[in-house]
Amino acid sequence: MIKVVVADDEEKVCQLICNLVDWSAFDMRIVGTAHNGLEALELVECLLPDLMVTDIRMPGCDGLDLIRRAKRLCGRLEFIIISGYGHFEYAQTAIKYGVGEYLLKPVKQEELASSLKKMQDRYRRRTEQLTQKEQLKLRLQSDRDRLRSGLFTDLLLNKNTDSRALQLEQINQNYHYALRPGCFETVAVKADGSSGRLTPEAIEVLGGKVLHILRTLLRPLCMESEFFFQGTRAWGILNYLPEKRQAVRRQLKAALDEMTAHMDLLPGRFSIGLGKAVGTTVELAQSMDSARRALDERLVEGVGKLLYAPPGDRPYLHHRSLLARTVREMEEGLEIMDPRSVVDAVRRMGEGLFNCGSTTGGDVLYLANEVCSSYVLFLRGLPCELPDTDGFVGDFQVRAEDCASARAVWEELCTAIQSSMEELVSLRQRGNIRPIRMARQYIREHASEPLTLEEVSGVAGFNPSYFSTLFKKETGQNFVEYLSQVRMDRAKELLKESNLSIAKICEQVGYADLKYFTKNFRKNTGVRPGEFRKLYS
Repeated sequence: MIKVVVADDEEKVCQLICNLVDWSAFDMRIVGTAHNGLEALELVECLLPDLMVTDIRMPGCDGLDLIRRAKRLCGRLEFIIISGYGHFEYAQTAIKYGVGEYLLKPVKQEELASSLKKMQDRYRRRTEQLTQKEQLKLRLQSDRDRLRSGLFTDLLLNKNTDSRALQLEQINQNYHYALRPGCFETVAVKADGSSGRLTPEAIEVLGGKVLHILRTLLRPLCMESEFFFQGTRAWGILNYLPEKRQAVRRQLKAALDEMTAHMDLLPGRFSIGLGKAVGTTVELAQSMDSARRALDERLVEGVGKLLYAPPGDRPYLHHRSLLARTVREMEEGLEIMDPRSVVDAVRRMGEGLFNCGSTTGGDVLYLANEVCSSYVLFLRGLPCELPDTDGFVGDFQVRAEDCASARAVWEELCTAIQSSMEELVSLRQRGNIRPIRMARQYIREHASEPLTLEEVSGVAGFNPSYFSTLFKKETGQNFVEYLSQVRMDRAKELLKESNLSIAKICEQVGYADLKYFTKNFRKNTGVRPGEFRKLYS
C-alpha cells in the first residue's frame, strides 16, 4: 500500500483532495494531513510516506523548502504539487527537485486520478512490484507508442510520402493505427517563451500535460487519433467523421484555453495551427505541412489562437527585391567592416516586411534564415580571422523558434548579427587592419575617379610597396583587381536599376575608354554590357 500525505494551508482543500477519488483504487492510503510546511515535515519524519500531495506555497515553511527538506528526510518520496499561482520560477524549481506531477486549482477529479495513476505506476516500477504480465504489457505499450510516433517523424522528415506508402492500409499495418475512411486532419501546438528557461524535466512534465489535455478532449470525437510531443511542439493526427468537424473545432479551442491555464510552467502562450482537412491519408504530409505553416502565422496574427495556413505555398516571392537589396547592403557593410551599416540594412528590411500587409509568418522565418545564411557566407569569404560561424545559423534558429512575434524574430536576428560583427571588428582591430579598411572605403567612395596606388596608399598612411602587400594579404586581391571589381559591381547595378546609356555608365564608374570598359565587363561577367542589361530587363 502506498502511503500518502496531503498538505495544504486550507483545510477545505485538504478535505476535497481526500474525498475527490477512491484512493484504494490506486493502492494508496492517506496516512496524514498537514496545514503548514512544518507539520508536513513532521509527518514525513514520523510516517516516511511514499507520496506527498502539497500546495506549492505553504505557510511556516515555503513549498520549495518543504520539498528540499522532505527529500533529505525521505529520498524516495514523490510529490504532486498543487498551484493556484502563475509563478513560473516556483513550478520550474519544484520540478528540478524531482516533482513528477502538478495540478492547478481548483483540482479536478479526472486530473487528480490521472496523476495518481502515473505515481502508482512509477512506485510499482521502482519497487519491482509489477507482475510478469504487467511488465509485458508495459513493454508492448512502449513498442506500440514508438511505432505510432514514427508516423509523425516520417511525415515531418518527408519520408514515405509517395502515394503507395501513405495508403490507409499501409499506415494501419506499419504504424499500428486503426484509421478508417472519413476526414484526416493534422494539428500543431506550439508553446512559446520557453527557450533557455525550461529544464528538460519541466519540458517533459509540460509535454505530458499538453498530451493529456489533447487526448482527453479530442479522442471521444475521433475514430482514431494520436499525439506526439517534441521540443516545445505537439503534433496530432485526427481521423473523424465529416459531421464531427465543428465539434472538433470547438474542442480544439477548449484545449487551447485549458493549456493556457497551465502557465505556472511557461512564461508564454500556446497556439494551435490547423492543417488542411483532407479526405485521404495520401494527403497527410500536405496536411502536416499546412499545420506547420499555420503555426508560423502566430508571428503576425498573435499567439493564443487557432491558426490557419495562408493561401499558397511559396513564401517570400513578393519580397525578392527587398532581400536582394539587403544582401547587397550587408556585403558592402562587411567589406568596409561597418557593423552599424550591416545591422541597419537588416533592420530596414524588417520594417519593410512589417509595413507590408501581405507578409506572412512563413515569409518572416524564411527571409530571416536567408539573411542569416547570407551573412555567414559573406563572413567566411573575408580574408581575416573570424568569429566562430559553425553554429551561427543553428543558434539563431533555436532562438527564433521561441519567438512569439515577427518583430521578436527580427530582433533576435539583428542581435545575433550585431554581436558577431562586434566580435569580428574586435578581432580585426587587433590585427592592424584599420588602414586597409580606410583604403577600401576610400576606393568605394572614389571609384569613379582616376585612382592610383600612390594616392590610396597615402590615405592609408603607408608607402605604396608595403601597402600593396598588406592590401593583397587582407583582401585577397591586388589594388588594381579590387578597384576593377568595385567598378564592375557598380556598373552591374546601374545596368539593372537605371536607364543610363552604356557610355554614361562607363563614365560614371571611372572608365574613360568605352572599348576598355566593355572588354573588362565581358571578362568579369562573360557577356557584354548590353547583353547583361537584357538579362535583367
